[in-house]
Amino acid sequence: MTEFCRLDEAVARHVREGDGLHVILGHSRWSALVREIARQHWHRPSRFTLIMASLSSLGAALFRSGCLEKVVTVYSGDSFPVFTPNPVFQQSYADGTVEVENWSFLSYIQGLRAAATGVPAVVTGSVRDSSMTENPGYAEVDTPFGQVGLVAPLTPDVAILHAAVADRQGNLAIAPPMFEGSIGAFAARRGVLATVEKVVDDLRPWASFVRVPAHRVLAVVEAPFGAHPGGVFPGTEGARLPVDGYAEDVEFWIAAREASRSADFDDWIREWILVDHDTYLAKLGEARLSNLTRTLGQPTPPTGRGEHTGPVTRPERAATWLAALVRSRIAETGADGVLAGAGLANLAAWVAVEQAKADGHEVALAAELGLWDYSPTPGDPFIFSFANFSSSSMLLDTEQALGHLVNGPATRSIACVGAAEIDRHGNINTTRIAGGPYLVGSGGGNDVVTGADETYVVGTMSPRRFIENCSYVTSPGARVRAVVTDLGVLTQRDGELVLTAIAPGPEPLAERIAYVRSRCGWDLTVADDLRELPEVTEEDVRQLRKYDREGLFLRDGKKGAA
Repeated sequence: MTEFCRLDEAVARHVREGDGLHVILGHSRWSALVREIARQHWHRPSRFTLIMASLSSLGAALFRSGCLEKVVTVYSGDSFPVFTPNPVFQQSYADGTVEVENWSFLSYIQGLRAAATGVPAVVTGSVRDSSMTENPGYAEVDTPFGQVGLVAPLTPDVAILHAAVADRQGNLAIAPPMFEGSIGAFAARRGVLATVEKVVDDLRPWASFVRVPAHRVLAVVEAPFGAHPGGVFPGTEGARLPVDGYAEDVEFWIAAREASRSADFDDWIREWILVDHDTYLAKLGEARLSNLTRTLGQPTPPTGRGEHTGPVTRPERAATWLAALVRSRIAETGADGVLAGAGLANLAAWVAVEQAKADGHEVALAAELGLWDYSPTPGDPFIFSFANFSSSSMLLDTEQALGHLVNGPATRSIACVGAAEIDRHGNINTTRIAGGPYLVGSGGGNDVVTGADETYVVGTMSPRRFIENCSYVTSPGARVRAVVTDLGVLTQRDGELVLTAIAPGPEPLAERIAYVRSRCGWDLTVADDLRELPEVTEEDVRQLRKYDREGLFLRDGKKGAA
C-alpha cells in the first residue's frame, strides 16, 4: 500500500545508494523531494544516476552535492531568463566528475517506454545520422520492414514526481500539458515517490486527470508549493483539478542561475536547498506565494532588464527574414503546423504563424511541452509560459506533440531552430564543442529536424558558428532547407549550404558578398541567382518586440543572440 509520510521519511526509506533516480518533468519542473535528496546526500558519494530530461539551473545543486555519478539527459543548461549553458554542468562533464549520456526528447521518452512496456527495445525515428548513435542504448538493425533505429530500455530504480493531487489510495492526478508524460512511473523498478499539493478522499470525479495508479506509488507527501520554483497548472476553465495551482517563480529561477555562477553557490545551496520544506516556505514568505497563486495564467512578469528600444539589431534582421520565409512556405505548402525551438527561432515562428493566419491559412503553433494550436502571449517570450496553456486547442505531451503531430506522416510540418554551430552541410551542433565547452544538448532539436518536413535555422553569422564540419552532430542537416542570418540566407543545394539571398546595404554588392564570406568558416559558394532581401521595417521590428519587450532574445550581443 502507498505510504503517506514526511519528505525526510520518503527519501530515507526509498532512496538507496547507487539508484537510478528519474525526476519526471511535466509542466512542474522541480520537486521538494529533489531538494530533500540533495539535503540527505550532501557531500555523500551516493553514486546516483540522475535521469532527468531538463536539468535547468537547479539541477546544478545536485552536481555540487557530490552524490551523482552519471546523468542521462536531454538538456543540460539554464532556461530562465534565456537558454544558456551552465558552468557547473560544463565543469563536471569536462573533469569527469559526472558522466553524461545525451539523448533527444523523443528517444529519451522512448527508452522509458521500452522499460515500461517490458520490451527489449522501441523503434525510434530520431537520433539516426547524429552523434547520439554512439550511445550504448542505440542500435540500427535490418528488418523485413527496412532498417530501423532502436532504443534500449531506460530503467530507473525510483521515479520522483510532483503531482497536483492524490487520493487516499495514492492515485496521482496531473493536468496536461505533460511534457514527458508519466511513462517513467511505469518504467521505474520499485515505483514512484510523489509530492502533491493536497490529498483528497476521492479522485473519481477527476478520473480523466489521473496519470499514475496507486499500485505504482511507494509514498506520497503532502507538500504545498512542492513544485516551486516550478508551477502547477490545475487545468482549464470547466476542467480543473481541486487545487488552486500557481505560476512559475521566474525571479527565483533567475536567482538560481546567477547563484550557480557565483563562488558562493554552495552557501546559496545551504540557504535554499539544504533546508526542510517548512523552512523553505517560510523563507519565501506568504506574500510571495500568494502572488504566485494570484498570477497563475498571467504573462510572465518582466525580469527588470528594461524595455528594448533603439535601432534594428542583428537578431531582429535574421528573425524578420525567417518569419517572412516561413510565412511564404506556409502558403506554398499548406502546412498544418509550425514548431519552433526556444529563443529567436520561436519569436520568428510566432510572427510567421500570426501573419499566415491573418492571410487566411489554418496553421497551428506547436510546442514540445505538449501544446498544439496555441496563441502566444504578447510581452511573454517564454516558450513554456503557463499563459499559453489555456489558448491551446489541445494539451498533450512531448511524445504526442513531436512524435504523432509534428513528425507524423499525417501532418505537414515546418520546424524553426537555432544552432550553436552549423556546418556547410547543414549539420547542427548544440551539444559540445571538440576541445571546448559543453553546450546544452539536443532538447527536441534532433527530433524536429529529423522528422519535420522542412527545417529552417536562424542565427547571427560568425566564423565561430558557421564552421567547416561539426565535430558533434546533434541534428543532421539533410532536412535543413535554409539558414537565415543577419547577413543573408544560405540555402541547401546539392548537399551544401549556398548563399542565395543577401542583406541590403549601401555598399556595392561585391563588398557585401565578400563580407558574408569572411563571416563564414568555409569557402562559401554564391548562387548565380542571388537575390537581395528587403529592408527590415519599423513594423517588422514592432511585431517581434511585441512578444519580447525586454529584448531577452532580440538584443545584439552574446545574451541577445542566445
